[in-house]
Amino acid sequence: MKLYTLIAILFLLSFSCTKKDPYRVGQQWNYKTRPTEKSSILTILKIEEYPETGKVIHISISGLKMKNPASPTGYAETLTHIPISEEALDKSVTSLKNETGKKPDSLEMGGYSYWKKEFDKGDAGIFTIPISEIVGAMEKSIVAGDYTQ
Repeated sequence: MKLYTLIAILFLLSFSCTKKDPYRVGQQWNYKTRPTEKSSILTILKIEEYPETGKVIHISISGLKMKNPASPTGYAETLTHIPISEEALDKSVTSLKNETGKKPDSLEMGGYSYWKKEFDKGDAGIFTIPISEIVGAMEKSIVAGDYTQ
């Protein structure tokens, strides 16, 4: 009888020790922003697992103030698709803002579709740096007119 009790306790403990996945499609998160973008938030669009990269979380970011000479206002406010590693996202998010459950729109999924096609060919990857650094690098590329970085 003691052996069955011990096995049952170990079985129950194994469930309580597993890491619960905190990310779900439609969630909006606050993150460690750049100083000029304190109200910026990210939205989770899609979550996938790949053998070569592990978990990839696809996000969009709104509330940005990225310099963009091609924009009528001189700024871009949104990045519609960013593929990021779970580890980099873990280091960037600060708190869950909202859990809408909203599915991504066609513009966001268009960015995903293009990325997926290039990823499958081996010509695209994922970001493994904090989101604020991603935004800074994207802004630098846009200002320089270099969309290949």
